[in-house]
Amino acid sequence: MADLFSPGVQVKEKDLTTTVRSEPTSIGGIVGVFEKGPIEQVVTIDSEATLIEVFGKPNNTNFQYWFSAASFLAYTNTLKCVRAETTGAVNARGFATANAAILVKNAEHYSDGDGITGPYNNGSADVGAFCARTAGEWGNALKVAICSSADEYGQNSVATLDGNVAVGATTIDVQTGEGASFNENDIIWFVTGDGQKYKISSISTDTLTIVRYPAVNSTGLTEAAVDTTAIHRRWEYFEQFDVAPGTSTHVTNKGVNTGDELHLLVIDSTGGITGVADEVLEKWTSLSKASDALTDDGAGNYYVDVLFTSSYYIYWMDHPTGGTDWGSTSDNATIGGVFDSVTGGPIASGFTSGVGGNVSPTEGQRQQAYNKAFSDPDIEDVNLLIAGPASVGNTGASTHGVFMIDLVEKRKDCVAFISPDNNDVVNVSRSYNQTRQVEDYFDALASSSYVVFDSGYNKQYDKYNDVMRWVPLNGHIAGLCARTDHLEDAWWSPAGLNRGQIRSSVQLAYNPKQTERDTLYRARINPVVTFPGEGTMLWGDKTGLAKNSAFSRINVRRLFLVIEEAIALAARTVLFEFNDEFTRNDFKAMVDPYLRDIQSRRGIIDFLTVCDETNNTPQVIDNNEFRADFYIKPARSINFITLTFIATRTGVDFNEIVGRAG
Repeated sequence: MADLFSPGVQVKEKDLTTTVRSEPTSIGGIVGVFEKGPIEQVVTIDSEATLIEVFGKPNNTNFQYWFSAASFLAYTNTLKCVRAETTGAVNARGFATANAAILVKNAEHYSDGDGITGPYNNGSADVGAFCARTAGEWGNALKVAICSSADEYGQNSVATLDGNVAVGATTIDVQTGEGASFNENDIIWFVTGDGQKYKISSISTDTLTIVRYPAVNSTGLTEAAVDTTAIHRRWEYFEQFDVAPGTSTHVTNKGVNTGDELHLLVIDSTGGITGVADEVLEKWTSLSKASDALTDDGAGNYYVDVLFTSSYYIYWMDHPTGGTDWGSTSDNATIGGVFDSVTGGPIASGFTSGVGGNVSPTEGQRQQAYNKAFSDPDIEDVNLLIAGPASVGNTGASTHGVFMIDLVEKRKDCVAFISPDNNDVVNVSRSYNQTRQVEDYFDALASSSYVVFDSGYNKQYDKYNDVMRWVPLNGHIAGLCARTDHLEDAWWSPAGLNRGQIRSSVQLAYNPKQTERDTLYRARINPVVTFPGEGTMLWGDKTGLAKNSAFSRINVRRLFLVIEEAIALAARTVLFEFNDEFTRNDFKAMVDPYLRDIQSRRGIIDFLTVCDETNNTPQVIDNNEFRADFYIKPARSINFITLTFIATRTGVDFNEIVGRAG
């Protein structure tokens, strides 16, 4: 409201209720190899079922990645999952040309390109009409069927018999030249008769080989038919739709063209996706071939755009061969009276040439995926980064660990979880060899409070392949931290009997004894142990920090991550305000209650906030800066317990000896 220039009442508001908001603390992140799914794109997964739906099941190549992700999801429900590119991965193609295969990584790559390849939404790839939404063998199960006109959908009395046919016949002849009216897999029936339908399995000039439809054990005609009996035909998928494709209201209103509609099906032709052959996956009714087409509700109806925004399984790559006018505008009079049909009959194509999902990435490909997904904390919020297996191919195992530490040290808002290499602990004959190799592996990694090391691998049952798998423990350890967040808070230790129980553990590859645990703990490594009758659990809560510091404990590191992120976000409210006493007091009044709340929840013993003229000096103010200092006394977890039992004489007064017996 503008200022008043005559008598009146003006109401204004000022908001002094801003508070510090607690942020999520158990968001996981992982890069892996998967059977399917978008490449180098972050997908948030909330359960093992969703992991399968988006990225497929584990196999002999990717199981370490897959179960690292699934292990984390056993404890919580927010995992940002990224599929790494693997050499040779390509998308399966339908109506494929002879040209080279293609890799479409994700929706952004399809529509915008990646600076080297793409975009592909303009029909320029020349590899076929459609491709699977993501790379991998899974796409070879797909099939697309299109009906692009009313005549393709069905015709009544399209042909007549040429000669009598007897009951049980499996072939029929039609009048000369009328065999061209039919397509393989068309559904036919006689105009007069019992209404039994038949599917055409093959066509030889004017002779049709038929089978009963729906398929039954008996074969051949159910009744005799006489010469010149009329025959109806329908598209093989006509029962999926209530009407034939025609002309949309939008194109009709333009008054220039007709016949713009098409029906399109995406089908699991082999059962490789659903387990049921020929299962319809997606059905699109009365889409338009016109690029500017709209539905009656005003939504876009161009089949290319609808498939991009709504299909889960396929991308459009080009118009099918013969669809020369497809993609023109509905008021383009040069098209002629009708949008061209593709071949004069409905068309269908199974997908082929899909590859990927069973090849390990190079370390460079894995690092590239982590960098694209998780390098910028302003783009992707993540708290718990899972390393997965330590090494791939011939790359040294420490390479991945070095990279992960560099990544979290750069972000400084999350913790990475790293396990030793498989070869350090799995099928190693002596525990002292395992201890030495695990210690050697982590000795090569830098000191950092933003990383957590564990001692090995866990055997888990793969119910999808009915085998046992050795899986790195880092997904479990990250999951324990997430579960601790739900049970208590991020500043509680995730270790021990109360919160450190490892799920799905059949056997540890390395179960260190006390002396070995002592060696590991001094080397910044958190042992995972199995105690008879108590289960398998995390038995340490150190970070990878080499020096003796409060930040050498997981709970303290995560406490400060929580505080730092929350207060940093709250501090954005004072940007562009005046650095004066009012702003500083307002900021302090906002953050102090937040810290007191954490103190009441046992995360902090005591704290002090300094935000006044002592640290906001004239020089600071003149530099357009604002400063606040926080002094925190973090709560510490118990790592070492001493229990001393003292025997005394019967007549001794305990008050006399307490404090002297030690």
